Parts: sequence; structure tokens; C-alpha cells
Amino acid sequence: MMMTVNELARKADVTTDTVRHYVRIGLLQPERHPDNGYKLFNPTDVQRLRFIHQARQLGYSLKEIKAIFFECQQVDTVCPKARKILRRRMKDNRAKLREMNKLQRKLEREVALWEKKFPDGAPDSDSVWRLIESAP
Repeated sequence: MMMTVNELARKADVTTDTVRHYVRIGLLQPERHPDNGYKLFNPTDVQRLRFIHQARQLGYSLKEIKAIFFECQQVDTVCPKARKILRRRMKDNRAKLREMNKLQRKLEREVALWEKKFPDGAPDSDSVWRLIESAP
């Protein structure tokens, strides 16, 4: 069953502006209604939108997502470019996790010092600024 922009947006839990943007940049390729020219989408576009949303949450750029879709449409085998992008993203995510863990440990140490120095839980502004300025 074909859907309009509004119906697709509602089913995929995104805004109509998001759908229109993805059409503009080629991530979605709707058909046109022969009578009124409205953009019509297939049920598979809901899955495609959900994939895009999940990939964005994992840090993929729209350019990377578009490359994955393009590569997978061009070849019948597993997408080598998609695999390369996934490996690079995993490496980037590991680096971000290391940095986040480093920051988390630093924050925990600083809060412990604050609690020791300021038992009432109110650090002075210099302590707050020092922590923020020294953050990686």
C-alpha cells in the first residue's frame, strides 16, 4: 500500500521535513501519483527511514548512509564499501568510548575531591571552571 509524505513520516516516527530532506538528497526515491503528482512511498521506505535513523544515532553521516545504499543497490554480493564504512565507524566509536570513559573517570575523581573538600556539596566556581577547562 502506497503512502503519502505525511503517512510515511507518521509510520516512521519522523517529521515530514525529514522525509522531504531525504527525498531531496536522494536517500528516498518516491514514485509520483499519476493524477495529482503527490510523492508516494512504499512500505519498505518505512524500514529504510528507520535504518537511516538508527544509523544516524550510531554516528553515521548522511553521506555514509547514502554510500551504503548506493553500493548495496549496485552489487549482488555483500556490500564491500558498506563493510569498510562499518569497520571505520566501529574504530571511531571505540576511540570515542575511550575518550568518554577517560572523561567519566576524571569527573568521578573531581566530584570525589569536591565532596571531600566541600562536604555540603557546594564547590566554588574556581573548581568548576578548572574541571571544565581541563576536560579533554
